[in-house]
This record gives sequence, C-alpha cells and structure tokens, in this order.
Amino acid sequence: MLKALIFDVDGTLAETEDLHRQAFNRAFSEMGLDWHWSPELYADLLTVMGGKERLAHYVRTEHGEPDAGRLAQMGEIHDRKTALYGHLVTRGALELRPGIARLVGEAKRAGLRLAVASTTSRPNVDTLVAVNFPEGSPFDVIACGDEAERKKPHPDVFVLALTRLGVRPSEAIAFEDSAAGIRSALDAGLPVVATRSRYTGGHSLEGAFSAVSDLGEPEAPHRHLAGVSWPGGIVTLAALADWHDRGEG
Repeated sequence: MLKALIFDVDGTLAETEDLHRQAFNRAFSEMGLDWHWSPELYADLLTVMGGKERLAHYVRTEHGEPDAGRLAQMGEIHDRKTALYGHLVTRGALELRPGIARLVGEAKRAGLRLAVASTTSRPNVDTLVAVNFPEGSPFDVIACGDEAERKKPHPDVFVLALTRLGVRPSEAIAFEDSAAGIRSALDAGLPVVATRSRYTGGHSLEGAFSAVSDLGEPEAPHRHLAGVSWPGGIVTLAALADWHDRGEG
C-alpha cells in the first residue's frame, strides 16, 4: 500500500536554482568579490551537490586551495547567500512547479505522509514552504543535506526521510529532477518519478519509472518523456496509487 510521497526541493518543488545563483552573485558583490556565476557556469557547478560544497569546489578550481582566511570567508558568503535567497523567496519571486500543490493536497486529504529529502540547507526549505503553504507546512518530515553524512547521489538523505516517516521504501514514491537525485532515491530503494527542470535539461533520467516535464495541471497537461504515462497528462494520487498497488512499485 502506498503510504508516503518524498520530494526533492531544488528543481522539483520549485525552479529554485536560478534564485540560488542570483543570491550567490549578490553575496559575492556585497563582499567586494569580482566573482560572477553565469547560468552556463552554474549549470556546470550543479554537478556538485550542496551549496556549500558547490562554493568550495568553485574556490578550489578557480582560486586554489583555500587557506584559513578564505575558509572563514566562504562560510560568511554562504550565510549571506542563504539570507539573500530567503529574501528573494519571501518577496514572491518563486512559485511551486505545476502540479505540486495539487498533488500535495490530494495526498494530505488521503492521509498519506509527506516528506522532503533535499541537499539544500534547512532555512531554504523552511522559507520556500512557508511562502507557498501559508496555511502551514504539509510535510510531516523534512530531511536536509546538513543532517545526512553524505550528499546525493548517496542515498543517505532519502534513508533519513524514510526512517523519520516510519515507512519502507516499497511504501513510498520519490520525486526528483536530477541524475544525482534519481541515483540517490534508487539506492535508497525508492521508485522515482522524474520531472525535468531548467538546469537539468541535459541530465539522464534513467532509472525513473516515469519521466515527465512536470506533474501537470488539468488546464496544462505535461509532456511525457519516458516510462509510465499518466491519464490526461496529469500525475494524480489516484494514478500513482493504482500503479503502486498493481505491484509495479
């Protein structure tokens, strides 16, 4: 029986990545650094999972191994970037992707448990959820990268979410947008629905049992990309449960 849905955040719940990029660039500017991450550079940097890790990779690649002073500065950059990102989200610069609010609502009304499993920092998740679910968070569990020993593509954050939910992998479905996220969920034993996002257009979605452009809305059906297709171009709880309960999960 399907008991839970587990969502990635960046690129899955919302197209967050370009706001992260803008926030990093503003943090660089405010700290007097002449660094600038273009969309093309940021797409390459997204192969490194986690904002802190992404920043560290950039510094090592472009500016050499950081000394103690640079390490302290990197921490300040990331803290400032997190605050700037939160400000952008609070101003209403980010909406949920098509079908997310609808599917979350369907799941809550049906009594399923909901979780987030993300490499992003907890404040980023909290702000996004607070802005887009003003009536209160629908998520029973939020598991973030800072709580997991290893970031995606390792399965740790999904395993943490499953443990907190109290469900088996066979009782849940994960939603992801990236190759690393799909690998993470699969290695945790979860079946995966993949939705392409702005920065993962070139990612392989291999391993997902269904790949679509987004979850779809009645007035705006999604594009089917691979695997299982959904009636009317909409991923609904009823269709997910039917697929799962037929023993295909």
